Amino acid sequence: MPAATWHGRWASEQDTLAFAQRLASSPAIAHATLALDGDLGAGKTTLVRHLLRALGVRGRIKSPTYAVVEPHSAIDCPVMPAGEPLSIWHFDFYRFGDPREWEDAGFRELFAGPGLKLVEWPERAGDTLPPIDLRIHIQPDTMTTLPHDDDDLDSARSVQVTAISPTGRLLMDTLA
Repeated sequence: MPAATWHGRWASEQDTLAFAQRLASSPAIAHATLALDGDLGAGKTTLVRHLLRALGVRGRIKSPTYAVVEPHSAIDCPVMPAGEPLSIWHFDFYRFGDPREWEDAGFRELFAGPGLKLVEWPERAGDTLPPIDLRIHIQPDTMTTLPHDDDDLDSARSVQVTAISPTGRLLMDTLA
């Protein structure tokens, strides 16, 4: 299956929130693996926070930068049957120096289990990472000609989403 690509722009954090809410509306999100690409400060963790909130995660949402993985459970997830929680695993492989660290950390079982997997810095896991369904590349968009205030300029992002699997295609359908 050839990959499908969507290009977009988030002019503000409200656009990031709207994007996350569209993704969260797809039942395919409950069993997907999303790779989040972009430099430090690109907005990957901000997107994850909005997505987790849209899926029904309550409480504090921490970045897994130091812990490598943060588990979450969405109790009232709109895409799950009533009373059935959605398991979510948010990974950040930024600190990995060698792809073998992924294997040594024992993440194979987490990726084989049910739920949503969100992966920041997936390239640091190399070829050991299981297949990705949707790849989201975020980068600051400083090439704007529209009038803006400084806050909007700081939050503007260029986004490229690539569906790699049938699940990824279902998720991409929510972006059209």
